Amino acid sequence: MDNNNTLNISLPYHTPALLNEAIEALDIKPGGIYADATFGGGGHSRAIVEKLGAGGHLFGFDQDADAINNAIDDERFTFVRSNFRYMPNFIKYHGHDRLDGILADLGVSFHHFDTPDRGFTFRDPDAPLDMRMNQAAGSTAADILNNASEKEIIDILRLGSDLKNPARLAKAIRNAADKSPIETSGQLMAALDGILNPKNEKKDLAQIYQALRIAVNHEIDVLREFLNNCQRLLKPGGRLAVITYHSLEDRLVKNLMKTGNPEGNLHQDFFGNIASPWKVITRQPITPSDEEIETNPRSRSAKLRVAEKIASH
Repeated sequence: MDNNNTLNISLPYHTPALLNEAIEALDIKPGGIYADATFGGGGHSRAIVEKLGAGGHLFGFDQDADAINNAIDDERFTFVRSNFRYMPNFIKYHGHDRLDGILADLGVSFHHFDTPDRGFTFRDPDAPLDMRMNQAAGSTAADILNNASEKEIIDILRLGSDLKNPARLAKAIRNAADKSPIETSGQLMAALDGILNPKNEKKDLAQIYQALRIAVNHEIDVLREFLNNCQRLLKPGGRLAVITYHSLEDRLVKNLMKTGNPEGNLHQDFFGNIASPWKVITRQPITPSDEEIETNPRSRSAKLRVAEKIASH
């Protein structure tokens, strides 16, 4: 992709990954209607709005109350405080049936990692184990750890991580929670004391926290619903650009773009061709340059996949 006109949007709330590549991938039309499914700090959204004309519009979705503080003061932008799984309802409410493009950056904003009381990081032992993107609803990570069975904890760790010993970890967590509730990051680490390999402790803790965050926010179910909605929401020729950060997310996005469904079930026509409503733009995912990783290390696991809605579907 051509990066001659390099954008540089770095905000305290979040530094967007693959910014130039994502904006170019959307192939933005000045009069088009677009959605940023994961508004966050608004970095991607600001770059999209800059390319819109008077008739264009962007809807930015985020369920986190903190994100509204980053809303763009521009008549071409509307902030929607909602989980992106409900995008079709809000797009229709605002008078549109179809979109010209949808962007989703599935990473967690720096703001969440850098705000200890949100519970997304293990750096502060006194931080409550919350992890909810929407703090007004749902169970916290502490609720799950204290009430889930050992098998349920194993399933959470297997689904949301690449950990090699989820059963051993789940047993230690369940035994500790049975003795005393696990409410803080420090208490969780105490429960795992002696279980984690010191050489890989930080990496394994990051995986455990990722798995818990995915479970707390029902991220995989939400992503499946979102991807299926995108298929219905986009106009023929509309673009879908999704940035993922772990293999499970990436597999669902790749499956959708290749087969037309997140599960990857193949539907073939009479001649044996895969019948999918998508034209894949990125045969291989786009990843950050060495320069981007140097300035924004948290972008190192980002992968951008792009597809275009086929007119005949």
